[in-house]
Amino acid sequence: MDELVSIIMPSYNTAIYIAASIQSVLDQTYHNWVLLLVDDCSTDDTDAVVAPFLSDARIRYLKNDRNSGAAISRNRALREAKGRWIAFLDSDDIWLPEKLEKQIEFMQANDYHFSYTNYEEIDEESKPLNVFV
Repeated sequence: MDELVSIIMPSYNTAIYIAASIQSVLDQTYHNWVLLLVDDCSTDDTDAVVAPFLSDARIRYLKNDRNSGAAISRNRALREAKGRWIAFLDSDDIWLPEKLEKQIEFMQANDYHFSYTNYEEIDEESKPLNVFV
């Protein structure tokens, strides 16, 4: 069963990256998700970059009244979260298309309530650096 995943994405001045981050969510093979973007008073073009994605009803864009930091932004999104699963994605990171599907399948098969994955670092042009953390 595809249970709802609430994806938490804080944002602050990531206009040059956030479209790729959002697109990596849209490209997921697991489709039952809601993306909760919380902007922390960005002063760049984040609003304009995010706007075209808001036609997808699964994407919600929340804005802090004052700059409060990533932790406050994540906690705000957590209060809005629904469903069984929570996933965190920073607004300057991207997921591979099967990330959610594989991770949720793994947790369900093993009766896990929490898991995390490694990641590969990339440069500003999305080129792999062959650094795995």
